[in-house]
Amino acid sequence: MAATTGVAAAAVFGAAARAVATNRGLLNDPFAEPLVRAAGVDHFVRVIDDDRFAADDADGPRFLDLCAAHTRFVDEFAAEAGRAGLRQVVILASGLDTRPYRLWWPSGTTVFEIERPEVLDFKDEALRGLGATLTASRRAVGAGLHQDWPAALRRVGFDATAPTVWIAERVLIGFLTPAVQDRVLHGVTAMSAAGSRFAADHMPTWTPLQLEAERSFVDGWRRHGLDVDLASLTHPGQYHYVPEYLATRGWEAAQRSLAELLRFMGLPARRPDGTPFVPEYLTATRG
Repeated sequence: MAATTGVAAAAVFGAAARAVATNRGLLNDPFAEPLVRAAGVDHFVRVIDDDRFAADDADGPRFLDLCAAHTRFVDEFAAEAGRAGLRQVVILASGLDTRPYRLWWPSGTTVFEIERPEVLDFKDEALRGLGATLTASRRAVGAGLHQDWPAALRRVGFDATAPTVWIAERVLIGFLTPAVQDRVLHGVTAMSAAGSRFAADHMPTWTPLQLEAERSFVDGWRRHGLDVDLASLTHPGQYHYVPEYLATRGWEAAQRSLAELLRFMGLPARRPDGTPFVPEYLTATRG
């Protein structure tokens, strides 16, 4: 995996957030730190070694804490779905996520991971080297979300008649163009039987003001040694508001506040100072 590219670095960013949260006792992902080190992005290795984030208020939550808080919230979301009897899980753009290895899953659960082939290959090789063992049946789907991932998903055994748990972390935050994001949400809906569940973070839109704030934020990371243009990953344009978009297509969507996620982690329930943009969060159930 070319970890110097923006997309790959974004995957490492998520793993670094999980690694730091694990070291702080807020999350349990024993594979996150080894994956970051294997990816070889020096800046994120230093983030782990130094526990150094963006310059947020030391008394409040920090930006990577927010990423970890959503991860832990979604972990519990998936666990609750499992307790309710759902046995099919799809992780969209899974990056370096390790849920099929680090979480407990009920017997008979299948976890599908949709991601570009080079990212899946890198993660598979690294986890084999770590001796990681699966806790669910895992099926890798080597496809980008701009491709025909629904067809690829069906080819590896996805059952559209069974209720599904869909997870989209750091996917609907401007990384897709508005048109591709709409197609992804349409695909999720078309393949979701009644009782399916969906969890995601999302950005309502990317205005010029937000893009400028994002550039300033990324410049701060660059000054600390991250030589990757993360800002180039986001797309300006008018996005459909995800909760409303889902609600008009048969989903019952519920907004989840940042304070709720932070309380779930035992962190101060307020927005961190100095963070220029924070996604919104939602869960949804298919009627």
